[in-house]
Amino acid sequence: MESFPVIDLSKLNGEERKPTMEKIEDACENWGFFELVNHGISHDLLDTVERRTKEHYRKCMEQRFKEMVASKGLEAVQSEISDLDWESTFFLRHLPESNMAEIPDLEEDYRKVMKEFALEVEKLAEQLLDLLCENLGLEKGYLKKAFYGSKGPNFGTKVSNYPPCPKPDLIKGLRAHTDAGGIILLFQDDKVSGLQLFKDGQWIDVPPMKHSIVINLGDQLEVITNGKYKSVLHRVIAQTDGTRMSIASFYNPGSDAVMYPAPALVEKEAEESQIYPKFVFADYMKLYSGLKFQAKEPRFEAMKAMESTVNMDPIATA
Repeated sequence: MESFPVIDLSKLNGEERKPTMEKIEDACENWGFFELVNHGISHDLLDTVERRTKEHYRKCMEQRFKEMVASKGLEAVQSEISDLDWESTFFLRHLPESNMAEIPDLEEDYRKVMKEFALEVEKLAEQLLDLLCENLGLEKGYLKKAFYGSKGPNFGTKVSNYPPCPKPDLIKGLRAHTDAGGIILLFQDDKVSGLQLFKDGQWIDVPPMKHSIVINLGDQLEVITNGKYKSVLHRVIAQTDGTRMSIASFYNPGSDAVMYPAPALVEKEAEESQIYPKFVFADYMKLYSGLKFQAKEPRFEAMKAMESTVNMDPIATA
C-alpha cells in the first residue's frame, strides 16, 4: 500500500522544488491530506503550544468532561452511540475578529502563545494556497482572493482533547465527515494516534509525527478546482489509553464570499463542463451545520438548487 504523503517544505527552496511540487499535487489529487515537515513554524513555539494546551485541559476541562460522561452514562453504553463525539473542545476565532478575550479560563500566557501560533499558521495557510495555485495553473493569489469576501477569510482554531475511552468500538472520538471550508492545518499529538482518512475503500491512519503539521482540503477547494482536488472523509478513533491533543486551524472563505469553480479550470476540462454550483459560503455553512456527518454530495446538490439566486462577480486577481 502507498505510504501516507509526508512533504518537506524546505525542499521548495532548492533543486528539489519540482519533485516536491509534484508530491503536493499528487497528495491533493489522490489523498486530500498530507503531512508537512520543515514548514517554518518554530519547534519551540509548537512545544509551548502543546504544553499550555495540555495544562489547560487538565486544569479547566478534564473534570467537566468526566462529569458530562457520568451524566450521560457513557461508560456503561452497550450499543453504538451515533449522536455525539468523545471529545472535549473549545474554539478560538482569529479572523475577521478575534474572540480570544471572551474565552473563559484562558491564562494570559496561553492567550498570548495561541495568538502567536495563529499568525504563523495563517502565514503557512496562505503560502500553501499559493502553492496550490501554482500547481493548478491559477494566477498567484487567486485562492486567497476567492476566499476573501468583503471582510477577509474566516480563520479559527478548534482545540480538542480526546481522553481515554472505555468503549472505543461504540463511541467515536469524532464521527466521519469532510470539512466544509478551505484548507485545514492540524498540529496533533505525536504520541497518541487516532486520526484516520478514508481512501480506496478503507480507513488509513494519519501517522503522528513530532512537530509536523497535517494538511487537509475542505469542500470549498473541491468546488473551486471543479473536482480536481477532493475533500476526504476522516474521523478520530477514541483510544483506551492516553489523551490525544488536536489543534486544527481552519482557513475558510469569508461568510459572504461566493464559491464557484475557477473558470480557468472549467475551460481546461475536456467536456468544458462545470460540475459544481455557485453559492455564498454562509449558505453552505447553514446547510452543513445540520448535515456535517452525512455525505457531501447532497449538500452540493442543494446548493445547485439555490444557484440561480446567487449574484456572482468575477474574482479580481490584480
